[in-house]
Amino acid sequence: MKLLVEMNSQRSWILCCFFNFLIASVMGLLMRFLYLFPLQNINYSFLLHAHSHVAMLGWAYLMIYVLIVHFFIPKDKSEKAIYNQLFWTTEFAVIGMMITFPIQGYALFSIVFSTLHILLSYVFCWLVWRDGFKDETSDYKLLLVAVLFMVLSTFGVWCLGPAVSMLGKQSAFYQIAIQFFLHFQFNGWFLFAVLALFLKQFEDKIDKKKFEIFFTLLIIATFLTLAFPVSWYVKNSLLSWINTIGVILQLVAFIYFYKMLKPQWGWFKANLDTTAKMVYSLALCSLFLKIGIQLLVLIPKLAEASHQIRNFIIGFIHLTTLGVITGFLFGILIQNKMLSPQSYLLRLGIKCFIVGYVATEVLLFLQGGFLYFGKGALWGYYEEVFGTSVLIVVGLSLIMVSIFKTKILAIN
Repeated sequence: MKLLVEMNSQRSWILCCFFNFLIASVMGLLMRFLYLFPLQNINYSFLLHAHSHVAMLGWAYLMIYVLIVHFFIPKDKSEKAIYNQLFWTTEFAVIGMMITFPIQGYALFSIVFSTLHILLSYVFCWLVWRDGFKDETSDYKLLLVAVLFMVLSTFGVWCLGPAVSMLGKQSAFYQIAIQFFLHFQFNGWFLFAVLALFLKQFEDKIDKKKFEIFFTLLIIATFLTLAFPVSWYVKNSLLSWINTIGVILQLVAFIYFYKMLKPQWGWFKANLDTTAKMVYSLALCSLFLKIGIQLLVLIPKLAEASHQIRNFIIGFIHLTTLGVITGFLFGILIQNKMLSPQSYLLRLGIKCFIVGYVATEVLLFLQGGFLYFGKGALWGYYEEVFGTSVLIVVGLSLIMVSIFKTKILAIN
């Protein structure tokens, strides 16, 4: 009985999410290790699939799940068994992917677990739609759009089977289907969800008119910027113009985002401890750096290099996942005492994580720049990026230990 109560607590959910994050980071570290010491028994491509799926679906998705249930589902409904059952069934799918992807890559069992995760995400969307607070607050509007983007993104996955059977994995159709999924996952579901959770912390005190402009422009920009990855496989100058409009609209949207938050920023910041300020700063800096990079790749030569130089691709993905998404998630967890800011281990873990993340990003983009300008590899690059990745793993390990040691997680 005690075990059932513990598994039903959001504390155990949070711990589970960090476990997934740690496993994903260890997989990432192992990939760095393989560049230094290749191991014949480990398939790098399979490990990459496992790393990306566990990071996206085991960490980002499930932690957003936890926070949505906490902030947007009334307590009398969130305490129903369905939410706990759905969480652990989803975790079962994540564990399945964690095991099968490194062994077989995209094959029968990994596809089964991936498909199960998608079907379970539909159940979650339905529950949010059914049980969520039915109000017109800014954060709830963002949440509903986030959920719709999540469902929309999965259409890309359902197209993969027909694409392979009709045209093969090298076809433009197949590649565009993958990019469709990734675009609406990262720029739609994940981004809108963390922004909804972030705005929830402002207690609906933001300027409604500025929000509506931000909200509308960001939705339009999210659709239009899909043209950029599509342009990698379909050569049409119109796609470049569509993406340009989307990126500019996105910039304007976040200018309004800044204007919307500025009057409340002093009040908001005054209620944060040092650690929360640090991770929110990480998230916001990463967000605006992401926007800046998207503006830079409007330059044709940089646009071409952005998807040809692998370091740029990995750097941008990590900027979004580790910087923007994880930064906001960490901030919300710490601000609401779901992670104890009084814990020395937590503070040390957060610092290790941030240093590791920032150093890794610098190395990735610096190496990408060297390749772009034909300067070759940075001296000691693989050793250095392995070392910075160790810091990320150490940081997450310390955070997990701090959660274990903290007796009370203040979740009301």
